[in-house]
Amino acid sequence: MNIKDKVAIVTGASEGIGKAIAEALAAKGAKLVLAARNEEKLAELAHKLGNGAIAVRTDMSDENQIQNLIDRTIEIYGRIDLLVNNAGQGLYGPVESVNMDQYRHVMNLNVFGPLFAMELAIPKMRAEGGGMIVNISSLVSKNYFPMLGAYASTKYALNALSLTARAELEKDGIIVSVMHPKMTATNFGKNALGAHLNADQNENRPARPAGMEVDTPEQVAERTMELIESEKAEAKM
Repeated sequence: MNIKDKVAIVTGASEGIGKAIAEALAAKGAKLVLAARNEEKLAELAHKLGNGAIAVRTDMSDENQIQNLIDRTIEIYGRIDLLVNNAGQGLYGPVESVNMDQYRHVMNLNVFGPLFAMELAIPKMRAEGGGMIVNISSLVSKNYFPMLGAYASTKYALNALSLTARAELEKDGIIVSVMHPKMTATNFGKNALGAHLNADQNENRPARPAGMEVDTPEQVAERTMELIESEKAEAKM
């Protein structure tokens, strides 16, 4: 996809990978619709990016707010060329003691939210003759790390939905791709759900695999731009 002048929605755009992707898209001339729960950070980013960027406060676990995001995009720009489903949350803990309420919450945000956004965006893209959806998954969906089974399962599900949709929508000129970041220097771990050892110790979270480097959000964004422009099925760091 040629990014210049394309209307792009980026979810989870207030910080981390989403913010870096929004900035990279803006640098290539895209018209941005920024979605996240932090309205103040979104407004600041929209002002910084310019070129008609708009901020739409959106909780991607709420279908009504996702509907509003799509409606606002069509109201302002009349079309959707690119949807980047980036919003998500981690969940740490052994499989034998996964907190079911937390798991349902993370599944709702990581799988149901992106799926519902896709279902709303696809008819809009089809009406315009095509478009692209990029779902931000994780390299944990290609491996088996202790303490990450529940979180990884949400990304396995997202992969399956994405790559199946890619096959289904090829005839409509709609490309669906999946990006797989590895460990990235963001607040992802801090914001993740999961049991703590106690108030005076670090959280009971998996250690970084030996030798694994930590990427910056900007590095992930650069790789994501390459994926968008190549229209390949998957890319990883």
